[in-house]
Amino acid sequence: MTLEILTSDALSPFAHGFFTRRGGASSGIFQGLNCGPGSSDQSEAVAINRERAAHALGVESAALAGVRQVHSADVVTVTAPFTEQPRADALVTATPGIALTVLTADCQPVLFADAQAKVVGAAHAGWRGALSGVLEATIDAMEALGARRAKIRAVIGPTISQRAYEVGPEFLDAFLAEDPGYARFFAGGNGDRTHFDLPGFGLHRLRTYGVDEAEWTRHCTYIDPERFYSYRRSVHRHEADYGRLISGIRI
Repeated sequence: MTLEILTSDALSPFAHGFFTRRGGASSGIFQGLNCGPGSSDQSEAVAINRERAAHALGVESAALAGVRQVHSADVVTVTAPFTEQPRADALVTATPGIALTVLTADCQPVLFADAQAKVVGAAHAGWRGALSGVLEATIDAMEALGARRAKIRAVIGPTISQRAYEVGPEFLDAFLAEDPGYARFFAGGNGDRTHFDLPGFGLHRLRTYGVDEAEWTRHCTYIDPERFYSYRRSVHRHEADYGRLISGIRI
């Protein structure tokens, strides 16, 4: 099966893609393009999947730059392929030939590009990272490389949608403590539960910080098991593990 790669005109002319799980070598609960070395999938299958993703982005596997994601607001500026993955949740570069990548399974994969300055970025933005400022930190790091905020375009890839993201009262409280206005990103659920709009919140943070051209591909990871991995769905199905989707961009 061929790879399925979601792209956006907003990130043109850079090679980029939000990869679905289609076209991979993994089997079982990982069926498809699982690119997560941290999963319990067979390492050989993950290596094949990552090689396929690298080829689609026009680089060798060694040029796939990724980080050890820790739900932080930390950003790494990449000038050469890594010998060891740093702990962070976003990457930026102005160096050709390096593909910036993030892995997700419900969290937001966000790709950034300033075509004029030839600077790109990639961020892993779950609720913790988004609330603590990983998207804004990525923009700041791009500007340090010569990008201009008004010229940066950002695209949020497949992520969990509001109707599938039920949360408890302590989750809501964490957001309201930051800004009572964040209540608008929550809708009523059963009892004391509410539904959180993660991509809506991501778009709000991007646009508030000056990135006017920001969009979501409108793909929900939870409700489409044929195309996407989902951590939350795996928990609800009592599965032992879950695959990771890869998203990447390069100059």
